[in-house]
Amino acid sequence: MTDTTSTQPQGHSYVRAMIRQYAGIVLSLVALCVIFSLTNDRFLSLANFTNIFQQVAVIAIAAFGMTWVILLGEIDLSIGSIIAVAGMVGAQVIGLGWGFVPALVLTLASGAIMGLFNGTMTAKLMLPSFIVTVATMSIYRGFVSLPTGGAPAMNMDPTWIAIGANSFLGLPIIIWIVLALFLVNHVALAHTTFGRKAYLTGGNREAALYSGINVDGMKIKIFMISGVMAAVSGILLSSRLYSAQTNAGMSYELDAIAAAVLGGTSLAGGVGTMVGTLIGALIIGVLNNGMNMLSVPYFYQLIVKGLVILVAVWLDVRSKQRQG
Repeated sequence: MTDTTSTQPQGHSYVRAMIRQYAGIVLSLVALCVIFSLTNDRFLSLANFTNIFQQVAVIAIAAFGMTWVILLGEIDLSIGSIIAVAGMVGAQVIGLGWGFVPALVLTLASGAIMGLFNGTMTAKLMLPSFIVTVATMSIYRGFVSLPTGGAPAMNMDPTWIAIGANSFLGLPIIIWIVLALFLVNHVALAHTTFGRKAYLTGGNREAALYSGINVDGMKIKIFMISGVMAAVSGILLSSRLYSAQTNAGMSYELDAIAAAVLGGTSLAGGVGTMVGTLIGALIIGVLNNGMNMLSVPYFYQLIVKGLVILVAVWLDVRSKQRQG
């Protein structure tokens, strides 16, 4: 994948570069759609594609946050637990009678705080993000059950539920939210100084330090972005489920990593785009939906997704070896 820190091509050159960059992953998505449409008549229906996009929404938003983290050469394995905590925080605030807006604000704040903790442990104590987020994955998952003792929280606000149930201009609101967050993350990454600093920090930490970039500060901010994106996913998931479930978001970190890596984000850091991540999330969504329609047992689905990640990582490593 092209390093977007380099000079951006213009006009027709830009279009050709985009086609070269995403042709492989788009063809993979089309191939999956063809395979599943041949095995199940209902796959190509409008209702099924709407269902796929709604399922992809939660994964895609979490993957946007994961893309920022992987760009730094780090990993965030706690986002599945943050998704569950966020839904529970929203439900508890609503249960106190504080209303929709305070619940929304405090839920997003909870994601930012959990991301702040992950980032601070990684940047200031210089602990590997893998270890930090494996630990916080367990800690945050424990927090989810504290208010209810493990039972789901059902006291959701009607406006909260409307996010996942209603439509606007013919499209589910949840899809509009994904598109809006995609644009925000894409512009921030590809067209702002903050995005260029993220690429440089992940691609060459020493160069970033000599350039005057606050590397520790970048890590903390980006883990906070990941936490907020996971919190939004938690809001959408609890809205769709009409409740906050203590087991919500289980293995979503796997799907988010897969979406980012499939989309071309390098686990070594410094390379990746939100466009690629969005397409990668669609592949994961189609894969999940197609296997569910074929009644593939859940444990086989995990095996398939694990193999998909292995292939994507292998291709990334091969690409790095050829480059250098």
